[in-house]
Amino acid sequence: SGVLSYLKETFTHTPSYDMSPAMLNVLVKMMLAQAQECVFEQIGLPGIRNEFFTLVKMTQEVAKVGEVYMLVNTAMNQEPVKENIPYSWSKLAQIKSDHYKALAHYFIATILCDHELQSGDDEDQQEKALSQLYDYMPEGLMVLTVLKDKVQRKQLGKAHLRKAIVYHEEALRVCGLCKKLRNIDVLQEVLTAAHKRSLLKYAQQETEDDFLSLIQAPDILPKTEHKIETIAPQFSKVKVKDFFHRLGPLTVFSAKQRWTAPRTIHIHHEAGELGFSLKGGSPVQIYCLDPVCSAASMGLKEGDYVVSVGGVDCKWLGVNEVLEKLKSVGEQPIEIEVISCQDAAASMHSKCATYSVGMQKTYSLICLAMEEGKIDQTKKAPLKLPFLSWGTKNRQKAASTLCLPSAVAGSSQIKKKLSPFTLLNTESSLY
Repeated sequence: SGVLSYLKETFTHTPSYDMSPAMLNVLVKMMLAQAQECVFEQIGLPGIRNEFFTLVKMTQEVAKVGEVYMLVNTAMNQEPVKENIPYSWSKLAQIKSDHYKALAHYFIATILCDHELQSGDDEDQQEKALSQLYDYMPEGLMVLTVLKDKVQRKQLGKAHLRKAIVYHEEALRVCGLCKKLRNIDVLQEVLTAAHKRSLLKYAQQETEDDFLSLIQAPDILPKTEHKIETIAPQFSKVKVKDFFHRLGPLTVFSAKQRWTAPRTIHIHHEAGELGFSLKGGSPVQIYCLDPVCSAASMGLKEGDYVVSVGGVDCKWLGVNEVLEKLKSVGEQPIEIEVISCQDAAASMHSKCATYSVGMQKTYSLICLAMEEGKIDQTKKAPLKLPFLSWGTKNRQKAASTLCLPSAVAGSSQIKKKLSPFTLLNTESSLY
């Protein structure tokens, strides 16, 4: 919840709606509700004793869970979040709200039906505990009177059971509306078992005077002894590792450099010598390579970067650490992997060119004008056309980046090498 809250406050440029403040606000509430649910489950994990004050505590805790899930369900059904929340999510929040509200009414009904006031019980403590569960009492009833009067106690307990059954049935009904939730067997089992338990409890309390019982069960006040709070992430205390750590130091292995594929070199110690030295660090480079050593004959070059020794990555190791690994094998041959940095400038054509998919490769007018000027300075420069229309007007001069079109003085015909991309050209592919 704290991480989502941090994103809501700091991440302003949202790439999609699921990272918008409105959506993050709903997700924060959902996380807090799940945390509250975990608190209730932890309290009930050892078992819930059928004891007056224990059931009072459990009633308030489970009522709190039902309340927070009700708030989550309300938030999920607000515009414009509603359109982007999965249907099963909002329905599950509604199911949990109804289920936990039903449990709250079941627990308080158990208090009223199973625990009659005995002579040795503390009336004041029970009255205080029970009064904290209600915001109001039904008309004509008092908390102390309910505790002492067996009939009123039973009638109020049955009213809570009826309300619990209504909530259970609603949870089952909503679960049946969603195909995804309907196929979750564990969810169906939990809801059905809780419903049957409330029905059994109600059947045990039935008497002939039920038609005269018109008491409506009051709402239960939620309360928790374990307040759930959002904790902001403390980045200074979290130790993280760069995702791209295995690629090596960024200053060397960046997209600005072009590298060959790793080459495996078998090194043999010749009279205790390697035939080369090392320099730099993270990673180390081959330096002062003896051209007649066995490593050089196998393809090792001056300036190669050593990326692994004996199958162990060493992009982040210094000269001393790599030398220790090389000398640790003694006289036995060892494999190293090296890579070479390709010259980016050599792979680029000396002429300025532009290329677009599906279009001819065309040269800058400036470059062509300079070349024509070198070939024939006395020749009058042709009229320069706009760049976007130049390829259309001069198809014969826009052949390939591998062979510049040029005009040779005195020649009547220009020989051209057409690029394969020229065959793809159509009128519609040009601007």
